Amino acid sequence: MTIRAVVLDIGNVLIEWQPERFYDAEIGEDRRRAMFAAVDLHGMNDRVDLGENFRDVIYETAEGYPDYRNEIRMWHDRWLELATPVIPHSLHLMRALQSKDIPVFALSNFGVESFALAQEHYPFLRDFDRPYISGHLRLSKPDPAIYAHVETDSGLAPKHLLFTDDRAENIEAAETRGWQTHLFDGPEAWAARLVAEGLLTEAEARA
Repeated sequence: MTIRAVVLDIGNVLIEWQPERFYDAEIGEDRRRAMFAAVDLHGMNDRVDLGENFRDVIYETAEGYPDYRNEIRMWHDRWLELATPVIPHSLHLMRALQSKDIPVFALSNFGVESFALAQEHYPFLRDFDRPYISGHLRLSKPDPAIYAHVETDSGLAPKHLLFTDDRAENIEAAETRGWQTHLFDGPEAWAARLVAEGLLTEAEARA
């Protein structure tokens, strides 16, 4: 089946996204566990991913939890330290695909302001042939509507899209629509999949 575009998630595919790791280093694991139990920080981030203002959402949440106010504000003020480092082999694979004129799209749950910040720090995030960013679309994975938008906007049938994401629910939503998928658990297996699909040679896929 001919793949006509490759669709990439960003967090934990191209860039590591590990807020818990950041907070463990900053405030210790015990306090981090207590904070994450008390505050729905991932739910907070979901609001940003759906297009609400980055700073407003974080700071509003922080005011509701005085014991953790400073720590919650770090989610905004030190955000780039949560979204790091780049996964070099994944970036190599993206560039290798594009060097062969294979379109590479982004399909990522990402806020408007946080994505702009990430693009400043990681210029390769400006290089997607088509970026589908949840904050701009006000739709997020795994809502079927965001996958439908990709199909309509790109003009490509589901069977011609190869999508990788690190979250099983996002992969399942794509599979339901007929997309080709790969559950990302590291760049080596992703590289092997691209070789198996005939999109890259083994030499091209090598880090």
